[in-house]
Amino acid sequence: MRAVTTEATTYEPTIDRDVIQGIVDAFFGAFVAGPGCSERMDRLRALLIDRAVIVRTCGLEPAVMTVEEFIAPREALLTEGSLTDFREWPVEGRVEVFGDIAHWFGSYAKAGTQAGEPFTGRGMKTIQFVRTTDGWRISAAAWDDERDGLSLPSDAP
Repeated sequence: MRAVTTEATTYEPTIDRDVIQGIVDAFFGAFVAGPGCSERMDRLRALLIDRAVIVRTCGLEPAVMTVEEFIAPREALLTEGSLTDFREWPVEGRVEVFGDIAHWFGSYAKAGTQAGEPFTGRGMKTIQFVRTTDGWRISAAAWDDERDGLSLPSDAP
């Protein structure tokens, strides 16, 4: 693909996709129990626009959260000690970009030990992005996890 230039911005879809994938990796990489959690959460805060919207579904009434409503309880859980060896990671996904908007849609997995009991899980996340004067930032995210009656489709990204 060729780069398209306007007075304000050069659009380079391949570079944009790589940058966005790096943000996706950093988003998932923030959710690791143990040392460095505070720094990872600060990095995550910097990747989100101030008024980003985060939504958890998971078969429940959707929980709509602000940036701090999303990050603060997760940071506490990852540092207080009952959740150990935890991490989340993207399994497979796709990035689509048009001008100054983009999104990542894909599957993810998680594993850890909660109160001495090992667990694993999988789900799907969608993350929306906008190009700001400071570069690409997350404007919204939503997720749903596998549960009884809902499994990832065999062709899930």
